[in-house]
Amino acid sequence: MIPRAGGKAMYDQFGRRIDYLRISVTDKCNLRCTYCMPVEGLEWIDRDEFLTYEEISSVVRQMAEHGLRRIRLTGGEPLVRRDLPDLVRQLSAIPGIEDIALSTNAILLPQFGRDLKEAGVNRVNVSLDTLRRERFRDVARRPERFFDATLEGLAVAERMGFAPLKINTVLMRGLNDDEIEDFAQITRERPWHVRFIELMPTGDNLHLSKRFLSTDSVLQRLQDIGDLLPAAGPVGNGPATYFRFDGAPGTVGVITPLSHNYCDRCNRVRLTADGKLRTCLFGTHEVDLKTPLRATGDIVPAVREALAGKPERHLLQLGTARGSGGLRALSQVGG
Repeated sequence: MIPRAGGKAMYDQFGRRIDYLRISVTDKCNLRCTYCMPVEGLEWIDRDEFLTYEEISSVVRQMAEHGLRRIRLTGGEPLVRRDLPDLVRQLSAIPGIEDIALSTNAILLPQFGRDLKEAGVNRVNVSLDTLRRERFRDVARRPERFFDATLEGLAVAERMGFAPLKINTVLMRGLNDDEIEDFAQITRERPWHVRFIELMPTGDNLHLSKRFLSTDSVLQRLQDIGDLLPAAGPVGNGPATYFRFDGAPGTVGVITPLSHNYCDRCNRVRLTADGKLRTCLFGTHEVDLKTPLRATGDIVPAVREALAGKPERHLLQLGTARGSGGLRALSQVGG
């Protein structure tokens, strides 16, 4: 951590202020989305290797003393980890934490949504890659009843007042790109924020490289159904660029890791479920926090070491895993 004048804050070696931590609470998921996880799953992290909720809270508390302000809980699918609202309650009580968000497929939101809201989750991002029930099996490799559960979870999220409500849609040519206009039309009807995400190559999804679709072509297509105007977008910490149809209550966003690099604006690091601080989603650089945490309780020197080694940018390349930092699947670190 490199101190700057005007109070405690965390900066990396390139002067980027780091105030956002994405916490993967599990590597497991109840879906097998084709771009995210092999259908057979992965070699799961042993339960004993997971950070406990108390340990996660200790990491956040120490980082909050040095400028951490925003948290996102991810997986895998975070809601498959038992008693997640207990963790949220611990995190929301930490001085300095201003925002707690959740990335989810929404399947379990009907069961846990109210408790999460009361515990302190402010907003949710929901992964949804198709609006067609019969197509869900091809994309998520699970029965259509999981699609029904996702839509029910979205309804619960809206009813509970999670806002802004964002929909994350990974683009895949020939698989869901014929739904681009349908997704965008939602933003004209509801105060939802649909974000189209370019496919990101990892070791186990390289067979999908032929399905890559640049978001530039998406924006060109959407101009055919109405003028898209630049928009400030909703509250959040992500790299999306937003647009809005005239009079629409929602927005259309694009996230462009391959076609338009945005690493110069990176304000985040990631805590893996087994206690590594990963400084770039697609980098090889990570620092063990679990060992010093369990030995002495003090993780500040390890965090300082991590930020001093945070790379300037990722090196993703379409069609190869060379720039993916050794990731087999996005589910390993929560995206």
